Amino acid sequence: MGRFVDVSHQITHDMTTYPGLPGPQIEDHVTFDASQRSYAPGTEFSITRISMVANTGTYIDMPAHRYRDGADLADLELEKVADVPGTVVDASAREVGPEAFDDVPVKGRAVLIRTGWDRHWRTEKYGDPEHPFLTEEGARLLVEQGARMVGIDSVNIDDTSEAAQGARPAHSVLLAKGVPVVEHMCMLNRLPADGFRFFAVPAKVRGMGTFPVRAFAIIDD
Repeated sequence: MGRFVDVSHQITHDMTTYPGLPGPQIEDHVTFDASQRSYAPGTEFSITRISMVANTGTYIDMPAHRYRDGADLADLELEKVADVPGTVVDASAREVGPEAFDDVPVKGRAVLIRTGWDRHWRTEKYGDPEHPFLTEEGARLLVEQGARMVGIDSVNIDDTSEAAQGARPAHSVLLAKGVPVVEHMCMLNRLPADGFRFFAVPAKVRGMGTFPVRAFAIIDD
């Protein structure tokens, strides 16, 4: 079967994923004690409620996140996000351009960009606008070479510094061509450069363009 490696963050009460967005609120809807009134003696259940923005934890962006007429979560084809051959690209530079993908298999792959920025998760440094990002030229190359999905372990796949002036070219290029983006990944150092299958499946929600995923890989034996 292979070895499973989880590359997604936990979601915990009131945590910060992206600076400025509210943390999730996790609370009891029905407690064990309260449920006992509805069931036979000795039988009890807990039902929990979560309220959160879609951009929480490790999540996937669909075209509807960027484009008004774009495909949303309910339109997502499973072959784009489940059992996809994966490639990990080590990126030491802040700007990850097309040269990072020289001699890297991309076509039909989940291309995961390992920057190491996840080491700052849950710290103020994580949201620093000097975080690593994929350039527009890098995104265009991935589209042209047929990447099926693109992921990164940084706070955003785009440059969010003042110099970017609010532009989001990597999101724009990838999502315009229907290439899902998985952000806020972690522990990509546990994956090999090749020889694994990748999964990042969200809930099938109509009318939403972003949602948390349980991102994981199965490393071939």
